[in-house]
Amino acid sequence: MSVTLARSTTLPNPEYVRSLPGVTLVGVVHDHPASIARVRRVVRESDHETLALELPPLAVELYHAYAADSERGGEMSAAIRATDATVVGIDGPSTAFVRAFRRYLDRERVDEETRTRLRSSLRTASRRAVRCRLAATAVGRWLGADGTRSFTYDCDPGGDTDDLAADERSHVSMARAATAFSPPHVAHRDAIREECMAEALAELPAPVVAVVGIDHLDGIASRVG
Repeated sequence: MSVTLARSTTLPNPEYVRSLPGVTLVGVVHDHPASIARVRRVVRESDHETLALELPPLAVELYHAYAADSERGGEMSAAIRATDATVVGIDGPSTAFVRAFRRYLDRERVDEETRTRLRSSLRTASRRAVRCRLAATAVGRWLGADGTRSFTYDCDPGGDTDDLAADERSHVSMARAATAFSPPHVAHRDAIREECMAEALAELPAPVVAVVGIDHLDGIASRVG
């Protein structure tokens, strides 16, 4: 079961929602007010057993803390506040992600320079995930640890829904144009992440609502569907 929402001015950019058998994917521009509003409504209006977030499992506890005590965490903590379901992180790094990473390198013809860049990217993501886990603890707060990244936008979060939606579409368009200039390893990294997240979704108790970056929306949908 998944939720189907009508196109409406009360749901910013409903085209960024994919309703698939057992899974509803909600694409987001991280921390954008339109994305937060879309996530909040889809999560509240869907009948789901599991909320899946584009977060490493180690980071989920930190976003639970944000959801309980602050407005930090953007659409991820907003999704947690809107649900009573089980919340899981489906992004890497994780054991499943490492397996997907190795399978991908074995399967694809990737040159050594790209392999090196991918391994470096995995190490960076692992360090960030550990900082998130540490930040959720009293020790981490004392040390000022924080593995999250936040973004701000030149629009009023309380503004007109159509204006927020237009601003979000503008950011999506600019991001997609910039993708053409990304180094080769980025496309491989995204493919690995999408493969891992799709596999994780297939193993979760359905129905599932999954909140993922818009750049990954189509890639995950094609693997899940």
